Amino acid sequence: MRFLDHRPSAGSCATPDGALAEGRWVKWIGGASNQDLTAIEDLAGLYSAAGVHCLDLAADPAVVAAARRGVRWARERTQRSWREPWLMVSLSDGSDPHFRKAWFDPELCPAACPRPCERVCPALAIPPRHATPPGSGVLEAACYGCGRCLSLCPAGLIEERQVLLEGESVAPLLRQLRPDAIELHTRPGRQHAFRTRLAQVSAAGVPLQRLAVSCGLDDDDGARIGVEPLAAELWQRFAALRAAGFRPLWQLDGRPMSGDIGAGTANAAVQLLQRISPLAPPGPLTLAGGTNAHSLPLIEAAARSRSRAAGVAFGGSARALLQPLLLEAQGRQRRLLDCPDLLPEALALAEGLVRPWLERRRPAELRQQG
Repeated sequence: MRFLDHRPSAGSCATPDGALAEGRWVKWIGGASNQDLTAIEDLAGLYSAAGVHCLDLAADPAVVAAARRGVRWARERTQRSWREPWLMVSLSDGSDPHFRKAWFDPELCPAACPRPCERVCPALAIPPRHATPPGSGVLEAACYGCGRCLSLCPAGLIEERQVLLEGESVAPLLRQLRPDAIELHTRPGRQHAFRTRLAQVSAAGVPLQRLAVSCGLDDDDGARIGVEPLAAELWQRFAALRAAGFRPLWQLDGRPMSGDIGAGTANAAVQLLQRISPLAPPGPLTLAGGTNAHSLPLIEAAARSRSRAAGVAFGGSARALLQPLLLEAQGRQRRLLDCPDLLPEALALAEGLVRPWLERRRPAELRQQG
């Protein structure tokens, strides 16, 4: 079966590097700790078909295999002009909200608890009381660490558990996964930890198209630093990347994992882009953290940020769009990709989010950023 009426836009046919240079690059974020294999396969397939240039995933063999199945599905059903997206895996140089899971003992839950955690979970990782699995009140594979449940538990039972990769595991895992790109999540003050993780990546010997650096304004103590100190941190990372021979890509994390909340979250990443643009080191600047359909109009209205906005990464907003259809397919015990009656709507929704970026008019002042 082919989507006979599916016409990829010009931006979806560009190489990922070409899209970065033109300000039309789009990445789908599966989640650095998301292991919901069925949803990952469905979303990777649909957003690949919609024309994204990169899929960002947990550094997990089963997750990567699921995403590759989704890409294969998209390859078989789109036109020849479609280009396969990069496969990127995420690592961290220390504790990070993207690499955590929520956990609580359901046996300790008060019988009369209204379960606000269940209502607020965007991944549906906290099932109803009667469906709670033994051992944990959270479906570990589905939880991607947004943290919205942590402060809402009336009994204070929910804790976070970090999922970090040991240093000696990095090189053999990367050789197994063979990604096209890597994203390193870092925080201000972690120069030594960043260089250590970077050395582990280098030791793998895997050729990479880009090494992305994801960083925001919050340090390990939760304190918010200024834009100038953040720029200094990025320049330090740039020196380390250049010494190791990697091509940088900067991902500005405005409000992590919040793009599905509403229009207000899109402002954080755009404002950070505006303020950091004159100070940032060479390399494309992309937006993440709170990004959604409102991000591009905000960028186009902010003259100072247009010249450095190389692209965007969609995570929570991308999943929220398709969540009802994912649940419908789940109820049928099938992949969404195998539900022909649901696919036209699913693809239209995915394209509706992605296409404005793919068809974005290239800013005249967008310079080649390396």
